[in-house]
Amino acid sequence: MTAHILVTGASRGIGAAIAARLRTEDARVFAVSSKDFDLATPDGAGQLWEGALAALDNRVDVLVNNAGVFENNPLDSDEADWLSGWERTMQINLTASAVLCRRAVLHWQARKAQGRIVNIASRAAYRGDSPQHWHYAASKAGMVGMTKTIARGYAKDGILAFAICPGFTMTGMADDYLASRGGDKLLADIPLGRVAMPDEVAEMARFCALQAPPSMTGAVLDINGASYVR
Repeated sequence: MTAHILVTGASRGIGAAIAARLRTEDARVFAVSSKDFDLATPDGAGQLWEGALAALDNRVDVLVNNAGVFENNPLDSDEADWLSGWERTMQINLTASAVLCRRAVLHWQARKAQGRIVNIASRAAYRGDSPQHWHYAASKAGMVGMTKTIARGYAKDGILAFAICPGFTMTGMADDYLASRGGDKLLADIPLGRVAMPDEVAEMARFCALQAPPSMTGAVLDINGASYVR
């Protein structure tokens, strides 16, 4: 049966690479970006899910949560501004992903169907991030914890969940960060000597979405050039 797959954050970088890679398989892919649905709003994720069902004949088999933001939030900024930045990142990176995961689990339970969730987290979930990015690290740690909880709670129903934790990846988001923080110094911290390529992360996501054995559910997979090992 052709897999019906929802991919968020697919306008560029990792998300675009994942969507492109999945389209080479026997799959129908509904790939969306912030231009299609605004996950910064409380009802954005719900609208996205309904849009996916309409586009995929009322059936989603795989959810890939990739949408996210990586924005500076200086510690010495006005507290109201700092809190606003915190809440925006949590809404887009974690809360919207949680809503989509919830909708997916309920969808599969109602259909008595199996399903897969692939959450794109970050090395920052374990290693932390810069002083300007408390919120980003916290949101990705939350995503990892959520993935493990889903895996433990619903494996018996054939609902599987995986988290992928990239380090720096060759995207516009990472390029800006490397330029602002001193690229040579940061690259020296990666034993592989380079950042990951979007296609490398996409191949890992494809495997989790379509081929990973059920006993792998709950796995958190690193792809960071050995810049952080657990």
